[in-house]
Amino acid sequence: MKTIILKINVQKCQFDELGDTDQMVINEAIKATEGSYAKYSHFNVGAAVLLDDGTVVRGANQENAAFPSGLCAERVALFAAQANYPDQPVKALAIAAKNEHGLVPKPVSPCGSCRQVMIEVEQRYNVPMRILLYGTEGVYIIQSAEELIPLSFADDDMHQ
Repeated sequence: MKTIILKINVQKCQFDELGDTDQMVINEAIKATEGSYAKYSHFNVGAAVLLDDGTVVRGANQENAAFPSGLCAERVALFAAQANYPDQPVKALAIAAKNEHGLVPKPVSPCGSCRQVMIEVEQRYNVPMRILLYGTEGVYIIQSAEELIPLSFADDDMHQ
C-alpha cells in the first residue's frame, strides 16, 4: 500500500494587495450579488468570470421553492459565458457573498457541483482558471480549478 498526499496551495491577501484586474473582477462579483434571488436562504452569492478577451460575465445564485431547481452563482456565470462566448477561455472566476449583515468576512468556497463544472471548463479550454474567493477579512487565491478538486472526474477519465 502506498499513501498519496494531496496538497492545495492557497494564497491569502488583502483586497488592496491585489492588482487592478483582480480587484475589478472581485468588484464585479460583489455587484453580481445584487442580481441574486435568495428568498429562502437570504445568502446572496455573486460570481464574475473574466474571459481571455477581457469580457466579464456576471452570475448570481437563483433559488426556487423546489430547492434542486435553483442554481449557484458560479454555474450561472460560467454557463452564460460559455453560451455567449464559446470561443473565449475563462481566465479567472471571482466569488463574493453577503447575508443580512452585509458582505461576509470569510471567503466563500464553491460547492462540489460548481467545482466539477469549473474543472471541465478549465479542461475544455486547456487554460488554468484563477479563482478569487472574496471576504471582507481577506481574499483567497487559487491558481487553478484543479487545485480545488485534485481527484476530479472529467472527460479524460472516460477515454483512458
